[in-house]
Amino acid sequence: MTYQIKKVTSNKLLKDFISFPYTLYKDNKYFIPPLRMDEKKTLDKKTNPAFDFCEAEYWLAYKDDKVVGRIAGIINHKYAEKWGTKKVRFGWIDFIDDEKVSSLLLSTVEQWAKEKGMASIHGPLGFTDMDGEGMLIEGFEEESTLGSIYNYSYYSVHLEKLNYEKDVDWIEYSAKLPEQIPEKIERIAKISAERNKLKLLNLKSVKEVAKYAYDVFYLINETYKDLYGFVELTDKQIDGYVKQYFSFVRPEYVPLIVDEQGKLAGFGITMPSLNKALKKMNGRLLPFGFLRLLREIKKSKNLDLYLTAVRTDMQNKGVNAMLMDHIYRVCKKNNIKSVETNRELETNLKVQSQWKFFETRQHKRRRCYKKTITY
Repeated sequence: MTYQIKKVTSNKLLKDFISFPYTLYKDNKYFIPPLRMDEKKTLDKKTNPAFDFCEAEYWLAYKDDKVVGRIAGIINHKYAEKWGTKKVRFGWIDFIDDEKVSSLLLSTVEQWAKEKGMASIHGPLGFTDMDGEGMLIEGFEEESTLGSIYNYSYYSVHLEKLNYEKDVDWIEYSAKLPEQIPEKIERIAKISAERNKLKLLNLKSVKEVAKYAYDVFYLINETYKDLYGFVELTDKQIDGYVKQYFSFVRPEYVPLIVDEQGKLAGFGITMPSLNKALKKMNGRLLPFGFLRLLREIKKSKNLDLYLTAVRTDMQNKGVNAMLMDHIYRVCKKNNIKSVETNRELETNLKVQSQWKFFETRQHKRRRCYKKTITY
């Protein structure tokens, strides 16, 4: 029985790197296949603008000439400059339940980190906060969501045996929508709109929403800047995300709130769950994937929350209530029954407090691990 590791140095190996999870999780009903074209665009050094300030290497692990694991090593130089630290990120980590494989993968990234003069390693993380983050440590029998990481329960066991320890956790909630919107949310939303002279835009087309797309990402840069691991997005990155994601949005699910000058005060990006369509597509958008996604948007009974932000000077003034009030009404109109919050830092009590008005269960937990590099 032989083990070996190969650096990804060709398009063929990159294709194998992207394809491995689809094989590893082919019989797992909780894994939601990401779109292969999105994975390729993110990992390809020619198409991901994050490579303007990042460097990365990818490796595949083999057991008897069969791919049994993968891992990426990433150095985000903007992150290092902003936070004053020398950290390598590991991401896109997947492996069979074999400790020799996981050890080979992580020791390879650690050795690369040494060669680059890094002080520590942490992950799973991507190039930016827009990529999947955090290894699942609770919620293995809960369906994943588009853009989030799913992994088997043995992953964290392997990491901890290799002396990786907790750096930070994210938690996720599933919330049931009540028959009536909580009176307090409705009341606060109305007061906030009147007192702060705010307006919820009633946009009807993707083209109208797209006019605010860049303001959305600029607001993310402003409000997320102090969150764990966050690095402000460049205009080039924002260009890419606008083209990649804003063609899929449905205007009614993207509430945008502006002040009396027409400046964006807050937003929410949500989407009916696409899980059923994504499973059938198995990562392939062509030839019929796009039609499946459009059909699923109309049929889905679950909503995924992706991004929300409120301008700094408008925080604690009821803008969140306006967003929640609108999303609730849209969900009721379209017969949406439940909401997935996606990841929230466990220390972000302000965000978590907004779920007190709903019947919720904290059903997933993700962990970013860390380890000091020894020389």
